[in-house]
Amino acid sequence: MKLDSAGLQVLTREECLHLLSLTPIGRIVFTDRALPTVQPVNYHLDGEDIVIRTAAGSKLAAATRNAVVAFEADQIDVGIRKGWSVTAVGHARAVTESSEVERLAALPLVRWAPGGQHHFIVIQAEQVSGRRII
Repeated sequence: MKLDSAGLQVLTREECLHLLSLTPIGRIVFTDRALPTVQPVNYHLDGEDIVIRTAAGSKLAAATRNAVVAFEADQIDVGIRKGWSVTAVGHARAVTESSEVERLAALPLVRWAPGGQHHFIVIQAEQVSGRRII
């Protein structure tokens, strides 16, 4: 087991991807009017891609087209001081091909926010890192 300078366990890419598959809520970091913005989103891990469903006219949909974004998910139990955090960085793209939209619509990606969310954003997890509090 590899530890970082703070004594946290450094996770492998495979461990990070596994943990990302376990939780439905994360945070996407993108640029909005030249400023960093963080927005909580529900998502689904599709292979190594992070899939987010949103409204086509949303600020998120507009800001993430062909942009480099960061994505973070975690699970922390404050009471027992255990948990993990995973960050992925990669290019986000809007899904426009009808066959891919149809395939993504069949994923178990439950919409939490009200309204029509028929637009999909896919983040290719190019860099993945994570830490576990042990």
